[in-house]
Amino acid sequence: MTYTTNEMMTVAAARRLKNGSVCFVGIGLPSKAANLARLTSSPDVVLIYESGPIGAKPSVLPLSIGDGELAETADTVVPTGEIFRYWLQGGRIDVGFLGAAQVDRFGNINTTVVGDYHAPKVRLPGAGGAPEIAGSAKSVLIILKQSARSFVDKLDFITSVGHGEGGDSRKRLGLPGAGPVGIITDLCIMEPEAGTHEFVVTALHPGVTREQVVAATGWPIRFAASVDTTAEPTEIELTALRDLEARTAAAHGQAPGEA
Repeated sequence: MTYTTNEMMTVAAARRLKNGSVCFVGIGLPSKAANLARLTSSPDVVLIYESGPIGAKPSVLPLSIGDGELAETADTVVPTGEIFRYWLQGGRIDVGFLGAAQVDRFGNINTTVVGDYHAPKVRLPGAGGAPEIAGSAKSVLIILKQSARSFVDKLDFITSVGHGEGGDSRKRLGLPGAGPVGIITDLCIMEPEAGTHEFVVTALHPGVTREQVVAATGWPIRFAASVDTTAEPTEIELTALRDLEARTAAAHGQAPGEA
């Protein structure tokens, strides 16, 4: 089956979510990847959303954390304060799955503004629970499309801390957990280098060249000593993803490609 770069990105991200893990899910691309994982390789993953649903099993992708689909399909719903205090800060979240508008070489995230904070070119959706998820989850996965505008040498605003300034910066900040362990894009997969915690390319998606990745990155991106090629999406993965998108589009009155 043929597939798009966006489908490759979503499938690659879904594969990173281990079966049985407890995942705090962001809306948008993270939710799509996490629910694809639930429908394919990780049927026993526990999806938690900021608004309180635990064990959500939506048949369509939620428009927001307040989407009734999440509460209606969850094993239980608890107050938001319990989600953060008991589950997240209590060390019970295995994976935080986040998106971003901008990310830097150390996995720090900006979802606040593009440009000067006091006179921004673009005002973004904001922090939500992302700073707490990035700070307290045992590990973090980041998913976003790659371009020199989104992969920047210096963030316009640090909304959520990844590995800070690199090295032992995260430890010095007193943040628990491993921080970001993977950045999955429509071109490649990046992982933090041991010691420096700078993200380097560890896998290229099929047909993608190193030159494409370099051109789409705002810092001098480096490649691991051994760079793998991501396995192509299987028919099962693509069918599950496309069915999920079709159901979502029908439910929300969208064209299929907008889901």
